[in-house]
Amino acid sequence: MPTAKFVFVVDDNPSMLRGIGRLLRQYGFASRLFETGSALLRDGSLDSAVCLILDINLSDGSGIELRHRLADLGVDVPVIYITGNDSPATRMAAMASGCVAYLTKPFTASSLIQPIERLLAGVA
Repeated sequence: MPTAKFVFVVDDNPSMLRGIGRLLRQYGFASRLFETGSALLRDGSLDSAVCLILDINLSDGSGIELRHRLADLGVDVPVIYITGNDSPATRMAAMASGCVAYLTKPFTASSLIQPIERLLAGVA
């Protein structure tokens, strides 16, 4: 039986997290929602993730640092970063860490959905 593929979302803002979950569901994507990077790391089911949507500024650290920590653990899941605090330095660090998209809040539904669809189509 094939394993379900999920979009994992980490954002410490509960309403943003719920909103992204609703948006993903509206476009037919299953999601797993986490309020902290620690919760994601404890979950242990990253092998079922098609991609990660990581907020850059989390209450328990940086989404970029979380990405590096996952890579150190051998987890190579595509990442879409989201942030409400854009800066050239943050953008450069995010791009250097290897992401498929970098979105500033507020972002459009299509700007979030298109990179996921490209990943699933094998185009990203």
